[in-house]
Amino acid sequence: MDPIREFELLQTRRHFFGRTAGGIGTAALASLLNPQPAAAAGSGGADHGVLGTTHFRPKAKRIIYLFMSGAPSQLDLFDHKPKMHEMAGVDLPDSVRKGQRLTTMTSGQAKFPIAPSIFNFRQHGESGAVLSELLPYTASMADDICFVKSIHTEAINHDPAITYIQTGSQQPGRPSVGAWLSYGLGRGNDSLPGFVVLQASWSAKRAAQALYNRLWGAGFLPSRHAGVSLRSNGDPVLYLSNPPGVDDGTRRQMLDALSSLNRRTLAEIGDPEIATRIEQYEMAYRMQSSVPELTDISGESKATLEMYGPDVNKPGTFAASCLLARRMIERDVRCVQIFIRGWDQHGNLPNDIRAQCSDVDQPSAALLKDLKQRGLLEDTLVVWGGEFGRTIYSQGTLTKTNYGRDHHPRCYTMWLAGGGIKPGMTWGKTDDFSYNIVENPVHVNDLNATILHCLGIDHKRLTYRYQGRDFRLTDVHGNIVHEILA
Repeated sequence: MDPIREFELLQTRRHFFGRTAGGIGTAALASLLNPQPAAAAGSGGADHGVLGTTHFRPKAKRIIYLFMSGAPSQLDLFDHKPKMHEMAGVDLPDSVRKGQRLTTMTSGQAKFPIAPSIFNFRQHGESGAVLSELLPYTASMADDICFVKSIHTEAINHDPAITYIQTGSQQPGRPSVGAWLSYGLGRGNDSLPGFVVLQASWSAKRAAQALYNRLWGAGFLPSRHAGVSLRSNGDPVLYLSNPPGVDDGTRRQMLDALSSLNRRTLAEIGDPEIATRIEQYEMAYRMQSSVPELTDISGESKATLEMYGPDVNKPGTFAASCLLARRMIERDVRCVQIFIRGWDQHGNLPNDIRAQCSDVDQPSAALLKDLKQRGLLEDTLVVWGGEFGRTIYSQGTLTKTNYGRDHHPRCYTMWLAGGGIKPGMTWGKTDDFSYNIVENPVHVNDLNATILHCLGIDHKRLTYRYQGRDFRLTDVHGNIVHEILA
């Protein structure tokens, strides 16, 4: 239906006067009881989201989501399978594969030779977590991390799989996890968005799957809940700076005039997106001072910069992004998500995965250590992982020093740390081939239900009615993994 016509039909005379009286009375009472929040609401201040308060006491107030786009090989990083060395080059038994779905990239292979990891593994910390030599810095923080080795999904190709774990559906159009958090919990800082996204550069010299802004979009939620992408070149946010010849005073006058026109249109039409536009213009005005201060790391100590590694001073790197994430968390940004591509290693995996781990290992561990030193880790949830895993069999030619791995949705590893998560534990187990889960499976919907739980949200109760039914991040199923909760 045409939105203007729909508004006219819904807005009966009695309804109109009832809403007007209630609205004026509520606003007046709010201003008398507490004038500051009323003023803040009018100027785009921090808000508490649609929930007003969480369903129960949260262990985490914020989340940093480190997303490894392209799917890291669990076999070469976390899921040690020493028995595979005895079967190197042997065809993967049908009893293991069980006729499971393959991608078109390997379905035509005559053989599926087992490719054991060429990297060394050993135990770390009091927890005894087993990690690859590729992740020495992450290994040093093993006792603060919960490794979940039994994540699984139905999606077998990148875009549906990333869309699934980010939005709860393989089909585009649903709100992302960060948008759901913004919608439910609101914004903690009146000068920065509640949900910020960074895309880091990567060292593996191979083409990578595209990332679309719908992966951090608001879907059918009001558009103000979409993630705001910070760029590494030029203005951190497009069009944030005043154009040449326009000073702050002129900009303020323009925004006031535009706001007046928008409010008039809002009163006539009632489209909530107009209210969003008004709020976003005001947010952008405040960000003109808050974002430059956020991205200026000159005040960070030498020890902190060295902890994140040599790339921390290069804008757009994963190290620089992790440091910015910590700075945003300090400023009460609710959700920060860092995407890094380059993990889709169908061939030349040993060389490429070394480069990728060099990009992310030290900064990921430094982020945990930095948050812990500042007392922020206990109420900040950190999540690390990709969209699915990789196969034990080699894609293409297998040699003693080189191999590739195809997509594998049946099992893979992610890790969580911080607010609400038990530190120093491993959950879930796969078979000797890291092909099937044998203990404690965790579906991607279970993961999202657990993430929301850490932030004080019942995933079944944070819903939005659209096209005649209530939608939620976990769609129609999902169970909290209570065993990994602190």
